[in-house]
Amino acid sequence: MKRILFFLVGLISSGLLFAQSSSLSLIDEKATRKTKNLYVFLGTLNKDQIMFGHQDDILYGLDWKYNLGSDVELISGNRPAVVGWDIGKLGQEVNIDSFRFEQIIKGIKYVYKKGGINTISWHMDNPLTGGSSWDKESGIGELLPGGSGHEAYLNKLDELARFIKKCKVGLFTKIPIILRPFHEHNGDWFWWGKAFNKEEEYISLWRFTVDYLKNEKNLHNLIYAFSPDRSRMELTWESYHYGYPGDNYVDIIGLDNYWDMGHPVNPKPSEEQLLDFANSIKLITNIANKRNKLAALTETGNETVKLPNWYTQRLLEPLKSSNANLAWVLVWRNANKEHYFVPYKGHPNEEDFIAFEQDESTLFLKDIRNPYKKSK
Repeated sequence: MKRILFFLVGLISSGLLFAQSSSLSLIDEKATRKTKNLYVFLGTLNKDQIMFGHQDDILYGLDWKYNLGSDVELISGNRPAVVGWDIGKLGQEVNIDSFRFEQIIKGIKYVYKKGGINTISWHMDNPLTGGSSWDKESGIGELLPGGSGHEAYLNKLDELARFIKKCKVGLFTKIPIILRPFHEHNGDWFWWGKAFNKEEEYISLWRFTVDYLKNEKNLHNLIYAFSPDRSRMELTWESYHYGYPGDNYVDIIGLDNYWDMGHPVNPKPSEEQLLDFANSIKLITNIANKRNKLAALTETGNETVKLPNWYTQRLLEPLKSSNANLAWVLVWRNANKEHYFVPYKGHPNEEDFIAFEQDESTLFLKDIRNPYKKSK
C-alpha cells in the first residue's frame, strides 16, 4: 500500500527526514508564506519518493478539452501531483498550443485548490522580431538594458506579471507557482539558445528577469527552476552549469531529458541509455545537494510511449537504482494520437503505467497532503 504523505508530519517534527530541508530557503526573501511552505514541502519528501507530473493534464486530453479531466486519472484512478502549463503567446487569447488562457488560469486555480502543484514554462515569442520561440534572427543582446529591444522585453514581463496576478484564490491568496523560464538554453532551437548568444548575455537576461519580477512587479509567489537540455550536455558539473546565473537566482536544479529515454535520434543500446539516464539524475542530485537547492526532472518522456514497460523499467528503475533525490518528474503533454506521453486505455503500456502509479516510490495527487501548509 502506498505511503501517504500526511504520515510525514510526525517524521518532520522528529527530525527523521533528511536534514537539507531545515536549511532550504528561497531566493526571494519576500516570498509569500505559502510559497515558502511549498518549497519546504518539496524538500521534505522521502528520499526514495518522487512526485509525478504531466504537462497540461487537466486542460485537455486525447479526445477532450476544457472539462477539468485527466488522461492520467482515466487509466490510473489518480491525478498527477504536479501539472505543467505553457504560456507561450501570452497576451493573446490562446496559448502556443491554441488553448485559451482563461482556461489555463482556471486550471491553475483548480490544481491549487485540490492540493496539487503548478509549474509554468514559457515558449516566449521573440520580443524583437515578433516571431516564435524558434525565430533565431535576433538573440538576447538587444533585450538587455540599453538594447533596442529592451522596452519590448519589458512589455513581455509586464504581461507575465498581469497573468501571475490573476492566479489567485479569493482576494488575497496568491497561488505559488514554479516558473521555468528560458529552458533548454544550451541548445540551438530557441532564440535564447547557446548557439546564438554569449553565455554572459544569457546570465544577464536571467538575472534581470528575476530582479524585475521580484523588485519591480512585486511577484513573490514564484519559485525559479533552471533546466538545461540533456542532449547538448556532457554528464559533468561544468557542462551542466553553462549559463548558470548563480545561487541567488535559482531555486530548482532541473533537467530536461528526453535524450536518454529512448529518443530516436540517440540510438545507443538500451543499457547504455539507462546508465546515462541514471548518471544524469545522480548529477543533478549532487549539484542540488552541494548548492543546497532542490532537484527535479523538469521534462522527460517517450513520445507515444512506444518502448515496452517504459514507465517502470526506463523511468522508475533508474530513479531507484541511482539513489536519486528528486522532488518531481514531469512528462510532456497528450496532444493527439501522434504526440502523447501518457498511455490511454487499451495502450500496450497501460498496465505498466498503472504499476508505476501503484509503486510506493511514486506520489500522485491522492498521495500528498496540503503542500502549502507549514509543517509542524
